[in-house]
Amino acid sequence: MIGIDLFCGAGGMSLGAAWSGVSVKFAVDNDAHATATYQANHTYADVRTCNIKMVKGLGLAGGWSSSQQIAIFGGPPCQGFSTSNQRTRTKENPLNWLFKHYLRIVKEVRPDWVVFENVKGIRETENGFFLKSVLKNLAASGYTVSSWLLNAADFGVPQRRWRLFVVGSLHGKKVKKPKPTVTRTVTVAEAILDLPILRSGAFTDVLRYRNEPSSEYAKTMRGALKECGSHLVTKNNATILKRYRHIPKGGNWESIPKKLMTNYSDAGQCHTGIYRRLKLNEPSVVIGNFRKNMLIHPTQNRGLSVREAARLQSFPDNFKFIGSIGFQQQQVGNAVPPLMAKAVFDAIRAAANEV
Repeated sequence: MIGIDLFCGAGGMSLGAAWSGVSVKFAVDNDAHATATYQANHTYADVRTCNIKMVKGLGLAGGWSSSQQIAIFGGPPCQGFSTSNQRTRTKENPLNWLFKHYLRIVKEVRPDWVVFENVKGIRETENGFFLKSVLKNLAASGYTVSSWLLNAADFGVPQRRWRLFVVGSLHGKKVKKPKPTVTRTVTVAEAILDLPILRSGAFTDVLRYRNEPSSEYAKTMRGALKECGSHLVTKNNATILKRYRHIPKGGNWESIPKKLMTNYSDAGQCHTGIYRRLKLNEPSVVIGNFRKNMLIHPTQNRGLSVREAARLQSFPDNFKFIGSIGFQQQQVGNAVPPLMAKAVFDAIRAAANEV
């Protein structure tokens, strides 16, 4: 199976597809930092930094044997569909229409398989208008559609992250919903406690591990490495560091004394995910914009490092992120967890091999 990753970002879906045995050949995004990260890790693919409208220049049609099926996959930007975004979840947000380019390319290339990924909020945005458009267009193009809402924690990702997947088959095949691959969810402690102790503002690329792997998950993420990189932490001011000290595991901004929140015009309007300290014995909350939300390390009074967030997304420690700390944080937060993507492609490959 040949893979083509649209809106590829750092390449979480490509990594999961590759783990499932898909040969990813092309990838496209318009973020130069994300594509630099992609190229640093996915050397097998031709990645292009371009506007999605230019994808026809990749030469996607032809050149493969008839036995090689083609899969186009990806998730157009989802900020406009997120339930945490109550201001621009409308038809007026231009980013909410990028899915049309995705569908146009599908119509032009006519791949054997289509995988469309997005946040679960797309089901409610404008009363489901955008999701209905995706399903209608795929059906009109001759695709048999399967769709599921999946939780990343069910597939070995140490994070509760719900995502919608729409899978289309050009050959009339329904794809069964992936079954959970773990009997017990992986916790934050199992995911990150072997990583180095850091301070707010840490800016060290490579460090040795803090201790031996604390779990099978950590062992898998480390592989044969003795050290790893991306130990970058946002530098917070003294007031924010004082706020951190008041927040218990699992708590959020509500535990901060009001005298430390005077810069907010109405602290009571803060999102529940702001200043959330992770709990050791549970999977993480969603790793979205973890710098903006100021997610807090479970035992240290600081934000999460890029590597810790990557671990919670199921990126292995040999995966390199390129760009400033802000760009790296954005790449991690925007990514599809590779282990989750692998489960989806395993289900597709199983359906493709059915007689």
